[in-house]
Amino acid sequence: MAAVARAGHGVLGAAALAVLLGPGLSPVEAEPVDVQLVLAVDVSLSMSPDELEIQRRGYAAALIHDSVLEAIAGGAHGRIAVTYVEWAGVSMQRVVVPWTAISGRSDAESVVEKLSAGPPNSARRTSISAALEFGGDLFAESGFEGKRVIDVSGDGPNNQGAPVTLVRDRLVRQGITINGLPLMTRGGFSSVFDVADLDRYYGDCVIGGPGAFMIPVNDWTQFPEAVRRKLVLKLAGGASPSGAFAVAGDPPVVLAAAEPAADCLLGEKVWRDRLWRYEGDR
Repeated sequence: MAAVARAGHGVLGAAALAVLLGPGLSPVEAEPVDVQLVLAVDVSLSMSPDELEIQRRGYAAALIHDSVLEAIAGGAHGRIAVTYVEWAGVSMQRVVVPWTAISGRSDAESVVEKLSAGPPNSARRTSISAALEFGGDLFAESGFEGKRVIDVSGDGPNNQGAPVTLVRDRLVRQGITINGLPLMTRGGFSSVFDVADLDRYYGDCVIGGPGAFMIPVNDWTQFPEAVRRKLVLKLAGGASPSGAFAVAGDPPVVLAAAEPAADCLLGEKVWRDRLWRYEGDR
């Protein structure tokens, strides 16, 4: 599937669109949903092809799981809107599944079919900030109205593009909630850019907004259940994520930190220091 241009380029705001339409005309009314959800999935080169497929299959299985469909049906509108994006460096964000409403199993199966149509691509570097910015822009063209959530998964810190906290804070001020799925599996390609305590980094530097939370994944066997649980919690309609739906052995749910304690430029520093050492060895 072809890559798409960044959503912020060429997307008209409501005011500009009204001017173009002229007096007496208005844009198509947005369809109400309980949640507009951007699933932003890391496909950087630090993950193996098998791990990329595990992610795809995990999200596909979660979207048609009974618990997720029941959570969707239990919302005020009984429907959500979803788009699935794969990302890596600053110039790599690809919409795999465009905005699609889900109000039942047949809708969810349609999303899964699109998600399974082709293999995932991978690319260099890790720009969480660019992925968040791209995801934020996608809401402008969704055609839906409802709570806006970006659900970002990744196996490393931001190491390219704007500082992640600057983008995170700007989106939170716009009323967007950012949840996280830090992947601390260490099961793919070994990397000098791996960092310890990625869950703490996500908690302090990535997630934010009303009710924001993350679920760390320490082993790929946890991934499918972590995705299902995160979707159900997101759709639970105000339930406290920290204790809701807890089952013994489940990955923990961690709320956003009130005051960042991790070094939110850690990824950029690791990348810079590695390059300096490389240049010095030449």
